[in-house]
Amino acid sequence: MANQVSVEDKKVLRKMFFLSHLVFPAFNMVKMEAVGFTYTMEPAIESIYKDDPEGKKEAYLRHQAFFNTNAVPFAFIAGLAYAMEKQHKAGQVDGATIENVKASLMGPTAGMFDSLFFNTLRVIAAGIAIGLCSQGNFAGVILFILLYGVTQSICKYFLLNWGFTLGTSFIDKVFNSGLMDVLSKSASVLGLTMVGAMTATMVNVPLTWTINTGETSVVIKDVLDSIFPGLLGVILLFVLVHLIKKGWRPTKLILLVFIIAFVGAILHIF
Repeated sequence: MANQVSVEDKKVLRKMFFLSHLVFPAFNMVKMEAVGFTYTMEPAIESIYKDDPEGKKEAYLRHQAFFNTNAVPFAFIAGLAYAMEKQHKAGQVDGATIENVKASLMGPTAGMFDSLFFNTLRVIAAGIAIGLCSQGNFAGVILFILLYGVTQSICKYFLLNWGFTLGTSFIDKVFNSGLMDVLSKSASVLGLTMVGAMTATMVNVPLTWTINTGETSVVIKDVLDSIFPGLLGVILLFVLVHLIKKGWRPTKLILLVFIIAFVGAILHIF
C-alpha cells in the first residue's frame, strides 16, 4: 500500500532532494556513496528519531554501510529508505531489512540507469554540445547542462517521492515479476547501441596514406571503408578502451593520440 505524504514528509523530502545532489562531493573510494547517502538521509533520520537518541544513532550507522549506484536511482532508494525507517520506528521492519533492500537495489539500478543516462543521454547531449561548441557557439555548454544535468535533477525529484510513496510493495512486485531483469537488459542494449552509433559518427581517423603502384594509386582508407565503413574509428575506440582497462588515464590517452596524430601528419599518413 502506498504511503500517505504528510506536510512534514513533504518538508523532509524537499530537503532530501537538495542534499542528494551532494552525493559525489562526499564520495570516497572506501564506502563510495555511503557518506552522501547518510547526509541525504539526515532530514529523515532527524525527523523520525527526534525523541529517540539510540534509534537515531543506529540509523546513522546503518546508512554508513558501503553503497554505490547511479546518481538518479540514488534518490529513489533514499526515498524508499525513508519509508522503511518510518516502518522501522513503528516496529514493522527491522534494520537488517533496510540494509538488505539497499544492497539488493544497488546493482540492478546502477546497470539500468548507467546505460540510460551515462552511456546514452550523456553521449547524445555531448555530441550535440560538441557540434555547437566546435562552431564557437556557447549554447552548446548550456544545452549540455540542460539535457544531461537538469534532466537528471528532474528525474531524481520524482524518483525520490515515488520511492517514499510506493514503499516496499513496489520493490516486491518488480522483482517478483522479473521486470527489473528485463529493464536492466533493455537499458544495456540501448546504451550499447547509442555508443556504437556515436562512435560511427563522431570518431574519425583521417587516414590519407596512399600506395602508388605504377600509374595506379591506392588510398588505404578507401579500401578499408569498402570492406567495413568506419573500421578505423572502431579499432581506435577498442584500443583506447583496452588501454583504459589497463589503467591508463584519459589525459595520458589524449597525449598519446596527439603524438600519433602529430607524427602521422609529418609523415603524411594523416
